[in-house]
Order: sequence, then structure tokens, then C-alpha cells
Amino acid sequence: MSQNMRTGADAVVETMLQLGVECVFGLPGGAAIPIYDAIHESKLKLILTRHEQGATHMADGYARATGNTGVAIVTSGPGATNTVTGIFTAMMDSIPMVVICGQQTTNNLGLDTFQEADVSGISYPIVKHSYLVTDIEDLPRVVNEAFYLAKSGRPGPVVIDIPKNISSGFCELSEERVFDLPGYKVKKEGDPKCIQKFAEVVNQSVRPVILAGHGALISGAEKEIAYLAKTFSIPVTNTLLGKGVFPETEELSLGMPGMHGTAYANKTLCEADLIISIGSRWDDRISGTPEAFCVNAKKIQIDIDKCEINKNIKLDAYVNGDARTVLEELIPLLEKVDRKQWIKNVLKLKKDFPLNYKKEGKLRAQHVIDEMYNLAKKDAIYATDVGQHQMWAAQFIKTDNPRTWLSSGGAGTMGYGFPAAIGAQIGKPKSQVIAIVGDGGFQMTLCELSTAVIHKLPIKILVINNKYLGMVRQWQELFYDNRLSGVDLVGNPDLLKLAGAYGLKGFRIKRSSDVRRVLKEALDYNDGPCIIDAEVEKCDNVFPMVPAGAPLEDMLLERPKMKMAKPKGST
Repeated sequence: MSQNMRTGADAVVETMLQLGVECVFGLPGGAAIPIYDAIHESKLKLILTRHEQGATHMADGYARATGNTGVAIVTSGPGATNTVTGIFTAMMDSIPMVVICGQQTTNNLGLDTFQEADVSGISYPIVKHSYLVTDIEDLPRVVNEAFYLAKSGRPGPVVIDIPKNISSGFCELSEERVFDLPGYKVKKEGDPKCIQKFAEVVNQSVRPVILAGHGALISGAEKEIAYLAKTFSIPVTNTLLGKGVFPETEELSLGMPGMHGTAYANKTLCEADLIISIGSRWDDRISGTPEAFCVNAKKIQIDIDKCEINKNIKLDAYVNGDARTVLEELIPLLEKVDRKQWIKNVLKLKKDFPLNYKKEGKLRAQHVIDEMYNLAKKDAIYATDVGQHQMWAAQFIKTDNPRTWLSSGGAGTMGYGFPAAIGAQIGKPKSQVIAIVGDGGFQMTLCELSTAVIHKLPIKILVINNKYLGMVRQWQELFYDNRLSGVDLVGNPDLLKLAGAYGLKGFRIKRSSDVRRVLKEALDYNDGPCIIDAEVEKCDNVFPMVPAGAPLEDMLLERPKMKMAKPKGST
């Protein structure tokens, strides 16, 4: 046997180590035993999870916080299908992730044998690519390709399905990185003619706004966007996933626009004559009905994914390329235009329509989140679930640094926030990590409390507990005559007793006057994870709000007094 011969499982592990992978998340099973056996004596750090969905969300959170590719390793059948939600979440938000699945032996494929599932077929619509390895000689190349595909260009999840006889067989492992991707080309630079036209449109604008998205953050375009904004007097809005690409405490920052964005961001967009999208795909949560979206403004876009050009919005100019690279090429072509009056108007909108909430009466979710932001470290990493608490957190937490805001945007995955926080804390052990979740979503993945306790991760789990599926309740109240159906979470567990059962510290907040004291105690506790159960007002709603499918001009600043028509948009 050649000196370079390895089992398939050893080849997978050694190739990952060569690629710089330091830790993996997962749960073993019969078809994955050879891979877990190879991990046993390796330098890979294994984080054993309690559910495969949790493993993928942890890999996702690890990737978002560190910029590295997250890895989940699971077994065949239900082990693999349990990863579908996490893979879909990563795909919708362009997260680099590799999911390695054990599989039945090749001679049993297609025979409905024990724990056999067509993972490649199931995953194809929600991955950047999916491999089923049937020839062991392909395995080292496939692993190299999978990691390259996951991280390069527009990132995304890649699945490698490995039959057990492939992971147990032998192949030759070369130190050379081999690829066979003839149709996959990543081009960072923009077309010069497109950049010239783009610059001309910007130079003609007197009321421009930057719409900075996740693509700008992925490319590392923070410095270029800051220079663009400050040098050429252009205010900046950021999408939900673009939080941190431009400091939200800066005067020129308008925060998040769209359905639950700030009023001043939405009003600024409505008054703009140009919207410059940088790595944002004009998500329907921002644009509502595309033909009615900011009709007086030209729209231009920089995006590395050619498929996003003219997909959701008809553009006046575009550049296909990496955001940071294109901005470096674009900025020398820009001219300083007198935009003093525009900036003056924008700052007045910020002053006239601030974010606000009532501080009297019952405990308010906004108060708890706002106070957490005030007390936590300014470079703390926040991971949220999905729902009302997510939107309040997006509004009141001013994110100044990239990779400190982790949230499921495109998929809107309940149960994402807490396991994502675990992944972030594993990847960034010295950072303060705070999970902000709702009582509904938290119960979907709270089994991972064991994972956090075992590794003594000092995550603060702030549960905004309104005993409702709050956002659905809000919609039913506003648009369905308050006919509340299926949203009352009666039967919720006592979260302090739950904390005790898992062996972690628990705190509870019931009164506004206790918010600051309890949060300070929780933030000072670093012997492991802790739960902060904030029993907030049950029926608060998130405002501002643009009804789904409506133009930004129809934004609601407070609870309407008139009966509302059912929204035209989906969610």
C-alpha cells in the first residue's frame, strides 16, 4: 500500500485540516461512524450537538462570526434530512457551509434500505452544490471543491453525501489541491464600461442613498463604503443582514429600511433620486411591490451574483462583481457634488422621526433590548431568532462592527438564534455573545442547552417571553380582526426551572424597574450560559410597519385606529 493511501474517512478529515478547518459540529450515526472514527485521533475539535438542525445552525453562526466555512457532519436518513432547515437558512443568506452526510453503501442505494435518503436529490434546490460520492478516488477532489465552492464568489452551503463503503475504503491522498470545475468562474473585477456608466449616474445625483447589504459585508467593503459615504456625502441604510457594514452610530447611518425599518430610513428612500445597492438583492421586505418602490429614484446595483441583476428591480445601471473590488474601481471616477441640503434634510428626518417606545406601565421588550445594548460590550456579538424580538433588536441595537450581528434573514428560521450563538461563541471564545430569542423559537432548539453547558460557553440567552407567537399575533390583530388563531403559547415551561434542569444559571425580569439590575447581574455571570427570562407585555406590536406588499409611503408609525385591509404581500 502506498504511503499516501488513506481510508476515505481519513482523507476527508486530513483534507479539512489542510484547508484550515479547526472544528466541526455534528451528531453521529451508523453510516457516519467511519468519519467520526477518523475524527477521534485527529486535531479536529468536535462539538457534539443534540440535534442535526442545531449542528447546521451552529456551523452557520460560526461561519457568520468568523468568516470561515462552517462544517456539520451527520449520519444518513433522518440525520441528513434534519439538516434541511439549516442548509436552507444558509442558502438564503449566502453562508459558507459544508454538510457531510453518511450514507448507505453504494450497492444499497435506491433499494430503500435502512436510513437511506436521497440527500443529494432532497438538497439540490437549497444548496450551491451537492455531491454523492460513488467512486472513492473522487473523494479528496470533492472535498477540496466543496470548500472552494462554499466560500468563493457568492458563498453558500455544499453537501457531500458519502456512502459508508466509500468512507471505509482506501484512496490516495495528495497534498496538491485538485479541482475539476470547468464551468465555475469567479470574477471579482467589474466591467469598465459598466463602472463608467455607474459612476456617471452617481455623479448626476443630488439625493443619493446607499443600500448596503450582506454582500458588502461578505466582501469586506466596510472601509470603501465609509469612504464613499463620508467623502461624497451619501447617507447609508443597511439591510437586516448588512448590519455592521457601516457603523450605525455614525451620523450618516439610517439603520435598517423596509417593513420594520426606521421611519427616517424609509422616508429618506422615498425622497431620494438615486438608490445605490451594494450587495443587497432588493429583498421584498424592503421593496414591497417593486413597481411601486421609490418611483422617483433611479436604482443601481453592485452584485457578485449575475442572477441578481434586474431580478427583483429593473435597474438603471449595474456592475457585476465583488463589492469591495468594484468600489475600489469606482471611487476614483466619482465627483464631489454639493449635497449639503440633502444631508440637512436627512438629519432632520432622523430628528423628527426617532425610534421610541413607552417606558411606563408593563415591561416592554424594547426597553429590555435597549438596556441590554446599553450595558453590553460595544463589540458584543448578537444572535437573534425570528419574530418581533428580532425586529426590535434590529431597531435598537446599533451595530458598529461587521460579523457581530447573526440573524436568519431570507429564510426567517425560528430556532436559529440560540444554536447560532453557540457556533459564534465557539469561533470567537473571547467575545461577549448574546442570544436574543422569543419564547416560541427558543423552544424549537433549546435541547442545545446541554451543548452550551458542557462547553461552559458564557452565552447570555435573553428570552423575550410574551407567551405568544408575537409577530403572527400582530398580523392577526391588525389585518384579521384580532381573530387570534394558533398563537397562544399556553403550556410554556418555567424557564428558571428549565435552566436548573440543564444546570445553568437563570434570571427573571418582571418589572421595568428591575431591568438594569438583572441584566447587569447576568452580564457579569461568566461561569457558563445563563437564561434571562423577560416576561414582557403580551400584546405590544412592532412599529414602524409597512404592510406586506405596500409601498414605503404606506408605513404605519403606530397602531392604526381604522380597520386594516388584508395585506397583498405574503409575509
